[in-house]
Amino acid sequence: MKAAVYRTYGPPEVMGIKEVEQPSIIEQDRVLIRVHSASVNTLDYLYRKGYLPTRVGNGLTKPKNSILGIDVAGTIEAVGENVRKFKVGDHVFGSCFGSHSEYVSPRENFLSHMPKNLTFEEAAAIPCAAQTALQALRDVAKVKEGQKVLIYGASGGVGHFAVQLANYFGAEVTAVCSTSNLGWVKKLGAHDVIDYTKEDFTDNGNKYDIILDAVGKRTFFSCLNSLSEKGVYITEHLFYPKYHPAQLLIGSLIKRKKAKIHFTEPNDGDLDFLSGLVEEEKLKPVIEKCFPLEQIVEAHRHIESGRTKGKIVIRVQ
Repeated sequence: MKAAVYRTYGPPEVMGIKEVEQPSIIEQDRVLIRVHSASVNTLDYLYRKGYLPTRVGNGLTKPKNSILGIDVAGTIEAVGENVRKFKVGDHVFGSCFGSHSEYVSPRENFLSHMPKNLTFEEAAAIPCAAQTALQALRDVAKVKEGQKVLIYGASGGVGHFAVQLANYFGAEVTAVCSTSNLGWVKKLGAHDVIDYTKEDFTDNGNKYDIILDAVGKRTFFSCLNSLSEKGVYITEHLFYPKYHPAQLLIGSLIKRKKAKIHFTEPNDGDLDFLSGLVEEEKLKPVIEKCFPLEQIVEAHRHIESGRTKGKIVIRVQ
């Protein structure tokens, strides 16, 4: 089968399309998926560049797992003996390492049936980013109706889902993004929008119960005066700025304001929940561009630029 492979850490050009062995179902709780679409996430280029935290499990000098991709949408071609949720021919989406390839074999508890009103490309845009936004708001921040929530990086992959989900949970949403994205982010459900190229939200005197930094560009300390008395700052980016880990300790000592780092835990329950919201038209993925698998290098260049509008998707089949 074809796959986007990288054998060494480095720039996007270290990747190339290679013929590799097709996976087979070994464990009884796995399925075999013919991949139609996948997406590119920040984690993909962090692994490809070889950021130190990613090397701990993926090899210090060269990658052990040479195929990237963590989001998948496709068709089930075979099921393990103990699989009960799916059958051959089902259209599914979910999380699976190595999805930048023609076939993957994930566990069934990382998958859900595709929403009936989405294409494969749209479904592939959801899993990692939407689950990150959902878990950060619902589980870490414990968002409540009427709370004031600020999403920094609201036009990105995680950010545009966070705007919609915070609105769904009844929060008053302020979205921070660039000038060209203000309009469509507002339509996603933001009650207020701030153009970061013209205004620093920390200077406006407003207080927020939750600040979700979806792009790793702010710090707890820079947001401190913009948090309410019991406010929570959340980021998923442990890798930068460099002093994020210290924020957890220091943040716990500053009154009742908290700094938290969130790591996504893929699971079928959250995927089922998100699928339901999509079918009810309360959540929708925004895709900036779809690249064929053969243009994986260009896709990585684009997402690494940090100027992505919504999601970048890879067409595999």
